[in-house]
Amino acid sequence: MPETKTNHELTAAETADLRADLQKQPAHNVVSRAVIKNGVLAASEDPQATVRLNRTFSVELPTGKVSNQKHSGRCWLFATLNTIRHQFAAKYDVKDFELSQSYLFFWDRVERANMFFDNILRTADQPLDDREVAYYLGHPDNDGGQWAMGAALVQKYGVVPVSAMPESFNSNDTTGIGAALNLKLRKDALALRQLVADGADEDAIAETRAQALKEVYRMAAYAFGEPPTTFDLEFKDDKQKVHRAEGLTPQGFFHDYFDVDLDDYVVIANSPDKAFNQHYSLPSQDNIVGGKHISFINLPLADMKQAAIAQLQSGESVWFGNDVLQQMSRERGFLDSHLFQVSDLFGVDLSLTKAQRLATGEANVSHAMTLTGVNLVADEPNRWKVENSWGEKNGDKGYFVMTDDWMDDFVYEVVVHKRFLTPEQQAVLATTPQALAPWDSLA
Repeated sequence: MPETKTNHELTAAETADLRADLQKQPAHNVVSRAVIKNGVLAASEDPQATVRLNRTFSVELPTGKVSNQKHSGRCWLFATLNTIRHQFAAKYDVKDFELSQSYLFFWDRVERANMFFDNILRTADQPLDDREVAYYLGHPDNDGGQWAMGAALVQKYGVVPVSAMPESFNSNDTTGIGAALNLKLRKDALALRQLVADGADEDAIAETRAQALKEVYRMAAYAFGEPPTTFDLEFKDDKQKVHRAEGLTPQGFFHDYFDVDLDDYVVIANSPDKAFNQHYSLPSQDNIVGGKHISFINLPLADMKQAAIAQLQSGESVWFGNDVLQQMSRERGFLDSHLFQVSDLFGVDLSLTKAQRLATGEANVSHAMTLTGVNLVADEPNRWKVENSWGEKNGDKGYFVMTDDWMDDFVYEVVVHKRFLTPEQQAVLATTPQALAPWDSLA
């Protein structure tokens, strides 16, 4: 095999050839002026996107005002609570009822710290630059999450209305408290690892860990407020009837007022960098020891869409994980794979398959939103209605419209009730999941 030259220095002749190649491109001066003046996205935008993104849907759920996660990464939690509150809204005829994200976010901080300590102690015999150890230390406190993490929090802690635990400065902007918790948890990790290295007994390690968790709780309480153990429920429905109940617990509220069993739901992924019709888990992402585990069945795209459509047709919204920063207009609420035609602008092929994007890190499950409608033509979808959690100033009062191509390219997960799975898919779900690495493409 011939030796491959690994270092290549650009010569004067080569740079001259680069200049000459640019001069040969059609209308290169016109393109350059347009890009320099307007930026890549504006210069490459397809004006026909507005035609494709008509906001008419043959299946559309009745929904109210959108929520707003503001400067935080809590989209996964907002989307989880949005799907739950839609069911409450239908049952009690109150479309704008909102649940407290701050309440569950508080407990997520504490539970994640507890899980972090477990992972640090389990890997204490590994060096700090071990890939798994470095992964945990890379983001010990992290806003991002998965549907199962939200479900686990609801199952353990219940829910409260936003009036019982409102948003705070720190839940709306997690920058400061996130940085403080990351610093604290890394310091705790070093202390726990040192105890293990010194051969400390289990009691000493447990005492240090318990004190560290008390300090995390204190920091979270100072930042978000301490979560209520009981509250009074009071709201006026859309028919102006007042509902009131006193002394509810968060767990009792969820049990008595919500007709949903979160264990009946399953995550369907479309991750073509992995084998289809397989059951996978992400144990490194679990947030509650003893709680619901993150798992999903990986299915072909058509199967994922079919289940999502069936749930929408039944009158229930759908949580979905996606890469929202791709081919998106935040202001207009557009999600369209051909919104910005950057390849045409530069005359360079920038296409990758979905599998290639996942395998190379180009793809990222960066956001979670809620499907609340779909437009079907001859039983096939061509666009979808999306409830976001970025407030009413984006899109159409906070609602986005997504082409079916965008779902093909940038949607990776949907959450549906098990009854919408085929018998074959149910069989896949019944298998023992294969654990994926912490750095998997869907992590």
